[in-house]
Amino acid sequence: MKTTLDQLSPAIRGMLWATATGVIFTVLNTFLRQLAQQLDPTQTQFLRYSLGVVVMAPWVLSSGFAAFRPNNLRGQLIRGGVHTLGLLTWFAALPHIPLADSAAIGFTVPIFVMIGAAWFLGERMAGVRWLAAIIAFGGVIIVLAPKLSGSGGLYNLVMLAAQPLLAASLLINKVLTRSDRVEVIVVWQAMLVGLFTLPFALAHWQWPSGTQWALFILCGILGTAGQYCNGRALRVADASATQSVKFLELVWATAIGLVVFGDPPSQATIIGGLVIVAATVWVARHEARR
Repeated sequence: MKTTLDQLSPAIRGMLWATATGVIFTVLNTFLRQLAQQLDPTQTQFLRYSLGVVVMAPWVLSSGFAAFRPNNLRGQLIRGGVHTLGLLTWFAALPHIPLADSAAIGFTVPIFVMIGAAWFLGERMAGVRWLAAIIAFGGVIIVLAPKLSGSGGLYNLVMLAAQPLLAASLLINKVLTRSDRVEVIVVWQAMLVGLFTLPFALAHWQWPSGTQWALFILCGILGTAGQYCNGRALRVADASATQSVKFLELVWATAIGLVVFGDPPSQATIIGGLVIVAATVWVARHEARR
């Protein structure tokens, strides 16, 4: 018997999974930002993925290692390397660029994903998807424009160079869902990124406190849940169909800032958020009719 979720179109299911991904990753990044200010960013990333492996270990052991043997080992290795390179490039520029500027650059990932989905995955690019993504990106610019400083020099280009790498990681993930279960992809990403970032973490190692260890365990749980939702989104829908939902992360971040930190949203944030939500709802209704 089909559930209510199963009765929805694949694109809508993908957008719902992508929305859950955005909420989880926004909460995750809130904790990771605090930890990265206390410890070296590469160590933060290593522990985030390594403790993700620890969190998943009982699940893997109960199912048996054979259940998590990938059918596309080469693709898993490539994805792990590309994702690690994207993270290292991102963090090389992050300390030298204002937060608002880095956020604006980070929101170019959906654009790169849509281009890559058309060129490399052969997805049919409906004009509505492009228009919705551009409108949503415009909403992001409305929010961030008053905060952009234009400083950072060449580091802006370094951070921009990280975005195609992160987009490529997502597209490879889409390809992997054709041959491997989402659970397998999540486990292997955590293992490989943890392994590849280990040398960089050791070079700047500082032993975490008890509170920091607890936060890293929480980050491992959140990261695993987020990657699972992301994998489900990519499995059921075109990569390009879910990209306008990515911009909703700005809305979730604003909500967390208000509830957790008591930071009221500015007028620009409210206007930009409404633009993002309107574009997302519009493309969702269009995909539902299709």
